[in-house]
Amino acid sequence: MIKGREKIVVVEGDDASRDLLRVAIESAGYEVFAFATAREGLEAARQPGTDLLVLDAAAAGVNAPSAREMLATVRGSAVTEGVRVIVLTGPGAGDRAAGLDLGADDAISRPWDAAELLARVRAQLRVRRADQQLLEKMHLAEEGQQIAHTAFDALAVTEKMASDAVSLNRRLKMGLAGVFAIAAVMAGTYFLFARSAQTDIKRTTATIARLERGIVHQQDLMADARKLRQEQGAAGEALAGKVELQKQAADLQAKMANAGSDQGAALRKELDDTNERLKRIEQEGDSAQNLIRADVDSVCLLHVAVAFRNQQSGQRLRYAGLNQQGEPIQDSEGNPVLTLEGNGPEVKVDVFGTGFPAGAQGRIVTNRHVAQPWWNNDELSEVTNQGFTPEISSIHAYFPGDPRAFTAEIQEISKETDLATMRVDMKDLKRTALTIDPGKGAAVTGEPVVLMGYATGLAAILARTDDDTAQNIMTHSGSDVSQVLDELARRNLIHPLITQGHIGDILPDKIVFDAQTTSGGSGGPLFNQQGKVIGVTFAVLKGFGGSNFGIPIRFSEPLLNASAGHGGN
Repeated sequence: MIKGREKIVVVEGDDASRDLLRVAIESAGYEVFAFATAREGLEAARQPGTDLLVLDAAAAGVNAPSAREMLATVRGSAVTEGVRVIVLTGPGAGDRAAGLDLGADDAISRPWDAAELLARVRAQLRVRRADQQLLEKMHLAEEGQQIAHTAFDALAVTEKMASDAVSLNRRLKMGLAGVFAIAAVMAGTYFLFARSAQTDIKRTTATIARLERGIVHQQDLMADARKLRQEQGAAGEALAGKVELQKQAADLQAKMANAGSDQGAALRKELDDTNERLKRIEQEGDSAQNLIRADVDSVCLLHVAVAFRNQQSGQRLRYAGLNQQGEPIQDSEGNPVLTLEGNGPEVKVDVFGTGFPAGAQGRIVTNRHVAQPWWNNDELSEVTNQGFTPEISSIHAYFPGDPRAFTAEIQEISKETDLATMRVDMKDLKRTALTIDPGKGAAVTGEPVVLMGYATGLAAILARTDDDTAQNIMTHSGSDVSQVLDELARRNLIHPLITQGHIGDILPDKIVFDAQTTSGGSGGPLFNQQGKVIGVTFAVLKGFGGSNFGIPIRFSEPLLNASAGHGGN
């Protein structure tokens, strides 16, 4: 049986706590239905497909069943048979014991921790899946036993009929052949059922191989880093352009001193144009430098790891094993060997993006396609069609100047634009929320802009150090992207690229600009001359004059306001 996301019903009387529970569980990729009363939750739990019930021990409502009555109903119903139950109790050990006495499978105290809650949810769902697999095997065994009985009965009848009448010999042979044919069909059905998951794996191996990015192929990454290092060196030619304009202005002034009246006017106009260009370059450079000093430490690198769960068995997709270099074992076609069994590392696709804090609560603003990489992604949709569901394995944020990886989780997802907000456990780290300008006049066509982001992800960060240091980091970190990032953060090498450009056009829902960026820069802040964020990068237009798209920052206000309503850090 192919099944989608696991379904979890939440019953919590407090509105704020209910929303936090819903967001926390949804961030792990589950389908969540949240209700305020036990009666509503009971009706939802009775719907087919419910896997887990998270129940407030005090939830009831007017004329509604108590939590104890609700648990008794869940346990006694054939429809909800096997549904796992976690109760939310008071902070004491006695409260947890009372929750278990109600008949729950697990109890968690308030105030609950999101990481602990998700761990307990996963544990209960693993038990649920194991129970379901056991029931399926029991059903298959019962069917096999029934087939065996049928076969034996048929053989007994055959023997009796053979002894009674030779004339029935032909029909008896045909009946016996039919019995064996039925047994063969049932055996084939069982074989196909047992092998279906392996078929899904074979079909999706090539797709996973195309999706993999990062350091599985270290030499490719090192080559990209060397190329970017050369390009960054060439970027220094912009400074040479300023020097050339200064020299040109001095030459024009010298020519004017010796020029006749017929040439003076032309030289004066050329000198004025040169000085105007030089003034503009200096003003834009000063603007970028001010932004760098004030805001660069608040722009974080986001590392999103996406795992894949089999829709039929609920198991995560894994590598069959690693070679001596710590890289996945490959088949004859050069693709990684994948499996649903064993203890090999889980298959994960590493996605990089940019985020920045904004709003009163300092929520991290980024793109939806960074927070949920499978959104509008054809290749990940192909994996879904092949029997696997992508889900978030982890999200970590890295801020310039700090060696730690901070855990993040999805807060709000926009249904209208490519925007999302995240909540980051900042611990003791202090970072200033960037100032946003949501006004329609914040972006002006032709005005200069500054963009910050982590374009090209790991390769660009490695390009900021020398080749020997980059190779040393890669060698010691193996094929683990998280270890590479931790080492880069320890060496204070993680900070955003800063590019300048101009606004080319302003559309109702887009800002077109020419500041350079590429994949990894998604979610980066776009600043105007006043140092205020006016947009969020979300698209790179290849083959269109180097132009890029940004979403006006005003579209993030509903998400920031909703996040602020949840409270917390």
